[in-house]
Amino acid sequence: MRVAIVGSGPAGFYTASALQAGAPGVGVDMLERLPTPWGLVRLGVAPDHPNIKAVSRAFEKIARVDGFRFFGNVEVGRDVSHDDLARLYDAVVYTVGAQTDRRLGIPGEDLPGSWAATEFVAWYNAHPDFQHLEFDLSGARAVVVGNGNVALDVARMLALTAEELAPTDATDESIAGLSAARLGEIVVLGRRGPAQASFTAPELAELGELAGADVAVDPAELELDAASVAALEEGRETARRNLEILRGFASRPPAGKPRTVRLRFCVSPVQILGEGRVEAVEVVRNRLETDASGAIRAVPTEEIELIPASLVFRSVGYHGVPLPGLPFDERRGTIAHAGGRVVDCPGVYVAGWIKRGPSGVIGTNKKDAAETVELLLADAEGGLLGRESDEPLEDFLRERGVDFVEYAGWESIDDHERSRGSEQGRPRVKLATWDGLLERARQLQRRG
Repeated sequence: MRVAIVGSGPAGFYTASALQAGAPGVGVDMLERLPTPWGLVRLGVAPDHPNIKAVSRAFEKIARVDGFRFFGNVEVGRDVSHDDLARLYDAVVYTVGAQTDRRLGIPGEDLPGSWAATEFVAWYNAHPDFQHLEFDLSGARAVVVGNGNVALDVARMLALTAEELAPTDATDESIAGLSAARLGEIVVLGRRGPAQASFTAPELAELGELAGADVAVDPAELELDAASVAALEEGRETARRNLEILRGFASRPPAGKPRTVRLRFCVSPVQILGEGRVEAVEVVRNRLETDASGAIRAVPTEEIELIPASLVFRSVGYHGVPLPGLPFDERRGTIAHAGGRVVDCPGVYVAGWIKRGPSGVIGTNKKDAAETVELLLADAEGGLLGRESDEPLEDFLRERGVDFVEYAGWESIDDHERSRGSEQGRPRVKLATWDGLLERARQLQRRG
């Protein structure tokens, strides 16, 4: 059996692992638009979180199993179509994630200085599509909209000192820019209360350990409504722990550090103001109400506040994008499926964020992928899978002049980056341009 996995992030590698365990000897070809694998582990996890990135060691073991092959610099829809893959493989699994950001839908959102958090994260993490961006960090205040871990990552990266940034694998350009930033305050806005915030407790607690920034929380914004109190009593351990940490921040006197990370709750931006660029964010105070389904939602009041700022980062979630030839659920931002089987597309499956939406942590993808593979193997057992052609993918790509990167090419990139990092006491110094990545990959492939 030959299976194509489109996407090389955690969901893709966990899918490969489940296939290898459930069908020994299976041929797994992993296709990736970039020359490098690992998805958000390489390009999304904050540079000062090397322990989280250590999961890549498990991916390396998966890649060494006989029958696994990597095809980088191959984009489905440009270099190969879905119909091509369906012809060449017994099954195709899409694990492409959620590739765009959700928008706020407010006036001024597109002013210069207003950014999607995904753009900023990709910039400092060396994504080759985002190295041309220029972030003006010379202002006094930045506003981060969102109450998830990505919002906290952005706030923390903006607050790190040069000494904290130096040993990370952030790009040299971003380290230089962030170290020279003049920001005095980073304000993080949450539309609902502290009990509804979606960040995790370790990520929140980490803010209190910043060398160059105090954390400020208004105790009045930690007072809970009746619905939030009831929700906490029902057993939301993460919310209870978050509330304990926030109350600790609120009671802590400022230490006089050069920057402040200010956490706000029950406020929503209604417009971003400025003449030619971001100058302020207008926010409305919310009250919390319980709707007919029991969900706690934010309802705007008439209380308006203006927060002067030169930068806004929007971190209110990710959204999947459609793929040609596959059914798409626009509301959820996922490929339409039933338990992992793509609707009306026999032999086609999904795993990860493009299956369930942008939720969970890296490890969540392991169970998710295993569930999809269980369906795939059941279909194989039932004689429902098959392919029309035995043509190898590499022959197909070469006939079309596609300059694909094999796993040996990625290892050349990896070795080079780690070697450069070792010289500087860093995990790696990343290659951050398409030309640089492809040239390094070609060097080993030519020698091979």
